[in-house]
Amino acid sequence: EDMAAHVGASRTPQEVMEHYVSMYIHGNLGKACIPDTIPNRVTDHTCPSGGPLSPSLTTPLPPLDISVAEQQQLGYMPLRDDYEIEYDQDAETLISGLSVNYDDDDVEIELKRAHVDMYVRKLKERQRRKNIARDYNLVPAFLGKDKKEKEKTPKRKITKEEKELRLKLRPLYQFMSCKEFEDFFENMHKERILRAKIRELQRYRRNGITKMEESAEYEAARHKREKRKENKNIASSKRGKEDGKEGEFAAIENLPGFELLSDREKVLCSSLNLSPARYVTVKTIIIKDHLQKRQGIPSKSRLPSYLDKVLKKRILNFLTESGWISRDAS
Repeated sequence: EDMAAHVGASRTPQEVMEHYVSMYIHGNLGKACIPDTIPNRVTDHTCPSGGPLSPSLTTPLPPLDISVAEQQQLGYMPLRDDYEIEYDQDAETLISGLSVNYDDDDVEIELKRAHVDMYVRKLKERQRRKNIARDYNLVPAFLGKDKKEKEKTPKRKITKEEKELRLKLRPLYQFMSCKEFEDFFENMHKERILRAKIRELQRYRRNGITKMEESAEYEAARHKREKRKENKNIASSKRGKEDGKEGEFAAIENLPGFELLSDREKVLCSSLNLSPARYVTVKTIIIKDHLQKRQGIPSKSRLPSYLDKVLKKRILNFLTESGWISRDAS
């Protein structure tokens, strides 16, 4: 407009600009003075986007899509994309007291620069943690919104071993994006499946199977063989238990009177190391004396000499518990 006013009212500002561009920039003068390529082009040596020194680390993210009540619960300020309590809350104290004075010497200037550099690193770490939380949807997970999204998009069921493996690999979250980690985990799952399939094919080859059609018949035969082996083991274990039960009475089972005893009496004789015949004798004497006392007939105990006080007490308690004699008589 200034040039058009200087030239005069005969030219409009648009006409003046078109004349300048065509005559001086794209004309002979421009071709002679302006090179096609600018040699002193500045090269960007910073890291790619997302790298540890990338400028994109401090680029603010779009605000979270949450309700006002949820913002208050988190202490989240959407317009600033900040929280009331941030990571390393006291990071600003590094520079809050700094000031540039005209009489600062070189050591003080370098010290202040070091403080600023420390503060910038803390800011980058704070923003990196925000990016990780945003990438892995940690805020919706905290608010319980991720459960609804998982129900909408069902995935394959994760086994207990895979859950434990995820917990072990959790430190990798900070070095990989969510998509990269999910791809990495799925590739590990595919690797396990392929390894299992390779082992299965190698087993087929060792057993002389070279076609997949023959594998079905082989698997059916193997299943029957394992079932037969399992039934055999169960039968042998039952037989072993029975043999063990009979083995408890090995010391007295060949003695006379063993077949007259009940199972509890066999256990008693075996624990007291008392022969069945002697036990039957003691039992008969005790029960006969008990009946005579109940009828009012005076009787003198005629227990054998081999029966000491401990054996007598054990046998009396057993007969009382079994109901052969009353507790008062014992």
